[in-house]
Amino acid sequence: MTFDYSVFGLRVRSEIPLPELFEAATGEADVTITRGPVGAPAELAGGLHSVADDLLFVEPEIGRYRIAAGREIIVEARPGVPERNIRLFLLGSAFGALLHQRGLLPLHANAVEIAGKAIAFMGPSGEGKSTLAAAFHDRGHRILADDVCVIDLDGGPRPLVRPGLPRLRLWRDSIEQSGRDAAHYDRSYAGDETFEKYDVPLAPSSSVTAPIEIAAIYLLARDAKFEIAPLTGLPAAEAVFANTYRGAFVSTAKREHSHWTACVRLVRSVPVYRFSRPRDLDALGEQCAKIADHLAAESPGP
Repeated sequence: MTFDYSVFGLRVRSEIPLPELFEAATGEADVTITRGPVGAPAELAGGLHSVADDLLFVEPEIGRYRIAAGREIIVEARPGVPERNIRLFLLGSAFGALLHQRGLLPLHANAVEIAGKAIAFMGPSGEGKSTLAAAFHDRGHRILADDVCVIDLDGGPRPLVRPGLPRLRLWRDSIEQSGRDAAHYDRSYAGDETFEKYDVPLAPSSSVTAPIEIAAIYLLARDAKFEIAPLTGLPAAEAVFANTYRGAFVSTAKREHSHWTACVRLVRSVPVYRFSRPRDLDALGEQCAKIADHLAAESPGP
């Protein structure tokens, strides 16, 4: 039995149920996911490897994922591993490798819809990307992407964001600050009660389900005071390169030149800003307001 889903603008046919994704009508699949042996040496260490013409992602405690031609993922899971944990690395690192194979530009970023355009927040883990996106969501804005924000540079006259996973992954303190109850959600990683990150699923009504134009990118940073400053030229391209999702995979996938070219193309088309703000969950409303005011001030008049 197989299941059909849609994510990152791709139709996915999977032998593994993927409840994190929206179901899609049956049609020709862009990506297939199957279970089976990956046909690679068992002694390979954790990380991404080049195997023949394919990529192999190894997570020693979870299993191995063979990614072929941007169209196929074979999953060889270790016995007894919870399905949630298998899906965590399938929809994360394995799909990250597949996106690189397809020549897309995946950023380590969240994206929300503001005034009909996509606004992305990029930065390293722990910088508050999902928390800020959740604050915008709770103020009525739809979510495009959480953690993996896929940029399509060739889908229209301007770069587009393809919709990602319809969920927000939040730490317990962010969940509680937002008025939610962590007991209502599943931990992102099953079997470890000390891991306090949870998956908060999104309804179709609060998710964007078709690609939309990206209007701005904000690089999140911590500081004692609020400041929004433009990044241009080489610093902007370097910031995008540094905040590529699974950027360490780029060289193994043999996409260094094309990936750097994509980063440069993006910053020539889309403004990039550094958004510095205090580490203060109580200031989330102020952060949302400052971004909204900045976007309004930077938008061209009629």
